[in-house]
Amino acid sequence: MANPRIIPSEKIIERLQYENPWWITQEIPELYKEMSKRLYFDLFFPFVAETEVRRAVVLMGPRRVGKTVMMYHSIDQLIQENINPQRIFFVGIDNPIYVNLGLQEILDLCKASVKVESLKNCFVFFDEIQYLKDWERHLKVLVDSYPNTKFVVSGSAAAALKWHSTESGAGRFTDFMLPPLTFQEFIHLKDKNHLIQKSSIQYGGKQITYYLPMNIHEFNDEFLQYLNFGGYPEVVLSERIQKDMGRYVKNDIVDKVLLRDLPSLYGIKDVQELNRFFTYIAYNTGNEFSYEAMSKESGIQKETLKKYLEYLEAAFLIKVLNKVDINAKRLKRVTSFKVYLTNPSLRTALFSPVKATDNEMGNMVETAILSQWMHRENLDLTYARWKEGRSEGEVDLVLVDDKKFKPVWGVEVKWSNRYFEMPQDLTSLIQFCRANQFGNALVTTIDKQDTKTTRDINFTFVPASVHAYNIGENTLRMKNTQ
Repeated sequence: MANPRIIPSEKIIERLQYENPWWITQEIPELYKEMSKRLYFDLFFPFVAETEVRRAVVLMGPRRVGKTVMMYHSIDQLIQENINPQRIFFVGIDNPIYVNLGLQEILDLCKASVKVESLKNCFVFFDEIQYLKDWERHLKVLVDSYPNTKFVVSGSAAAALKWHSTESGAGRFTDFMLPPLTFQEFIHLKDKNHLIQKSSIQYGGKQITYYLPMNIHEFNDEFLQYLNFGGYPEVVLSERIQKDMGRYVKNDIVDKVLLRDLPSLYGIKDVQELNRFFTYIAYNTGNEFSYEAMSKESGIQKETLKKYLEYLEAAFLIKVLNKVDINAKRLKRVTSFKVYLTNPSLRTALFSPVKATDNEMGNMVETAILSQWMHRENLDLTYARWKEGRSEGEVDLVLVDDKKFKPVWGVEVKWSNRYFEMPQDLTSLIQFCRANQFGNALVTTIDKQDTKTTRDINFTFVPASVHAYNIGENTLRMKNTQ
């Protein structure tokens, strides 16, 4: 069979000139200029601008969270900081025109496009890098070969990106994770910061800074919008897409990962089985599973199930939480665990929007709260479940100090005001607090807020929407001070 016809260099140069209009106009396309920056931009750009350290930046995250837009915003910022626009190159590796080219060949064509001899002090952006076979090896060679050039790459097939960048790029790559939108970013993107004000609440005998809504009912309306449509910037800003979530999110985010990215990376043969399995998990987000029950219900063998869970977690579609006992000790054998979608709006895309009074709201709120925490790296989040005699207990979210092997806090995530009226009914949380000598615990509600004491434990009740917002706010503040 003859070799595939190589696309002429001048055609590839034409494509590069089209992708890099700032070589002539000195501006990024208006479409990207008008888009709001994600709050994560201020954390990301310093890694791009850092030229003293010889490292490529690997921007990772699920599909459609705004990685390409963040690259364009970085290019815009570089131009504003007086970097010569003809020293900034952007290449969308997913374009078929580059299919038979290595990164070095693409770079040579970039140089030819703007007629420069050297790449010194250039910034090179490779978008969707995972479409290049052995990309990490190629990129490492470039980082070593061009010490005065900054390389920034992005990719959505996170399973490969995360694994390869840590395995092959040790000391040469800096990973930056861009997750789906937090509720705080959602409020910011919709320009509704006027709904919230800086205040404080009583927790653990201290007054702590906390953001509280001006009107909890209006704020909860936005929270419901977030649960259904809030994970992806384009969805948030388009009512047309919100009316057709199934087609947009399912086709563009879910199907491409399940039917294209994961099978190509891992050689998954039965993509329909994987698709059915993900749908089953998505419908039951926030529920506890066991391999036995899962295998029985889905008809999939246990070993295959374990692989599917691993792949889906690596691709940022799900998060698996493991169980601890009442003293936050890990169980020797993993028999059951909880599975959450990384963003509640994925469920809406597959099924239908939830209403505030629906039974599914409890699990959707729990999924949302967990998804806010996913923006923090290296947090050992678990849930507690135990059996003592005839009584069983469970606490929804437990943070474990992985050095001391002790719980730091426990939180009950509720979409209900019932426990606000009767805190004594929080028997599992009370047991857990006493077992770990906690004097304070947090419980979410629909719209009630106050501190109540039951004998030896102070319960801080906060609306779930407010708690979600504050996790995002505190995470961003913490990252900005690191």
